[in-house]
Amino acid sequence: MCIDLHTHSIYSDGSCTPAELIALAVANGLQGLALTDHDTVEGVEEIRHLGIEAGIAVISGVEISTSLHERTIHILGYGIDPANAELLNWLVPLQEGRERRNAVIIQKLQNLGIDITAEEVRELSRCGQTGRPHIARLLMAKGVVDSFDAAFRRYLGRHRPAWEGRFSYSAVETIGMIHRAGGLAVLAHPGQIDPAMSAQPALVRELTRRGLDGLELHYPTHSRRMKKHLKALAVELGLLMTGGSDFHGNTRPVHRLAGKNLGFCPPCSILEQLTARLAGPHH
Repeated sequence: MCIDLHTHSIYSDGSCTPAELIALAVANGLQGLALTDHDTVEGVEEIRHLGIEAGIAVISGVEISTSLHERTIHILGYGIDPANAELLNWLVPLQEGRERRNAVIIQKLQNLGIDITAEEVRELSRCGQTGRPHIARLLMAKGVVDSFDAAFRRYLGRHRPAWEGRFSYSAVETIGMIHRAGGLAVLAHPGQIDPAMSAQPALVRELTRRGLDGLELHYPTHSRRMKKHLKALAVELGLLMTGGSDFHGNTRPVHRLAGKNLGFCPPCSILEQLTARLAGPHH
């Protein structure tokens, strides 16, 4: 039996609605699911209700891009209250930062002679948080690039011609906010921080001292070696180990939703441990 605790919907940069995500989870035989859209909890209540109807355990979630020592690291918040007023207000500068960055990126692309407008990007994203993935999809649709990765490699990635930074909170501020909203803070895809795995031990120890609750152990691009290192670190520091596919639907087709016969299957025990920690007296 599998679960998938890292998925995205149309409310950020995924292509599936919450209803489509639940239908796919049912088809894949999943027992548990978390919607972890970027910088928004807009779809959480919707997917929770749909999960109850479908008999799938749904845990509330969010994914926040943060900074630590000039590195960008992503932190997942699980079990947060999606109606928490402080959290909703705290997310606003992140959402506004995306909007400002989009405008600058579009202007830079226009200056490069690429025919692209803000209206076209908005039309493509339909709802929720619009960002660089939507711009990448539009560049593909217009034949400017032949793949999603090429859009980032040539135009949208760091130090590329249309790159623009945006506001982010520090990792420590983010962990604190997740806790105040009743949730647990988990480091997303830690293997991506440094493929050689040399930066992670010090970084994870520092974050643990600042309240980090867990590591995303099961992730499609984590090698056996990475998982072995991360598991040892989690055991040493008493961290939860979670897992998810980072599913975005057809915006990033290489990341397929977890499923028993699909080669990526985080175990149900993860959800049990997470739920137990959320219900525990020290939380």
